[in-house]
Amino acid sequence: MDIYNQEKTKLVNSVFDRVHKNYDFMNDIMSFGVHRIWKKNLISWMNPQASSKIIDVASGTGDLAKIISEKNSNQNTIYCVEPNHGMFKEGEKKLKHLKNIKWCLSSAEKLPFKNNTFDFYSISYGIRNVTDINLCLQEAFRVLKPGGHFLCLEFSKVENEILNLLYKNYSKLIPLFGKIVVGSSDPYEYLITSIDKFYNQDEFVKLLKKNKFSNVQFRNLSNGISAIHSGWKI
Repeated sequence: MDIYNQEKTKLVNSVFDRVHKNYDFMNDIMSFGVHRIWKKNLISWMNPQASSKIIDVASGTGDLAKIISEKNSNQNTIYCVEPNHGMFKEGEKKLKHLKNIKWCLSSAEKLPFKNNTFDFYSISYGIRNVTDINLCLQEAFRVLKPGGHFLCLEFSKVENEILNLLYKNYSKLIPLFGKIVVGSSDPYEYLITSIDKFYNQDEFVKLLKKNKFSNVQFRNLSNGISAIHSGWKI
C-alpha cells in the first residue's frame, strides 16, 4: 500500500500536532459518540482480569485505557504507548489521577519492553497510522506472553451497499467539521484517505496470520464501519 512509506511518520505527527487539543471532542462529533460503544465492545471481548498486565498502543489521550482500568476498579497495570508528543501530554494530564496507568512516549514499531511481558495488547484507531504495519505486529507478538491476546479496533469496510454509500457521503463532511472545530481541514482529509486505503477485514486477517498470530477472527461493528480483530500468541 502506497500510504505506508518513510514520509508517513512526519505526516502523521503533523496531523496529531494540530488536532491533539480537540481530539476527544472531534471523535465524539464524527461518530456521534458511538466510538465509545465500539471501545466497550473491544473491552468486553478482551475481558481482562484484575491481575492482567496490558499494553495499549497508539493510546491517543487514553480513552481505551481509562475504560479498561475502570472495568477492574483500577487494579490492572496498563502501559499507554503514544508516539506523538502533544497527544502524549494530553493523555498523561487527563489520566494523571490513575496511578495504575503508566505512559511511554514511543512508536508501535519499537516498543521499550522485554519479550513475553503482557497478557493483552490493544490498539484502537491507531494501526492504520503506523509507518510499518508488519513491524508493528511483530512487536505486538514479541511483547505478548505465550497465550497473550491481541485486539485491534479500527475503521474497516462497510458491507451493506446502501449504508456504504451513506457513510461515504457523510465522510465528505468530516473535513468541514475539522475546519470549524480545529481550524484546519487537512488532518481530516488525511483521516478519510487513511481509512479508504486501509485493509479490508479479510486482508487484515491474513496479515495477522502472516505475523504469527493464531485463532485470528474479527467482529464487525455497525455493519463494518469499524471492526475488532483478535489474535493469540500460541
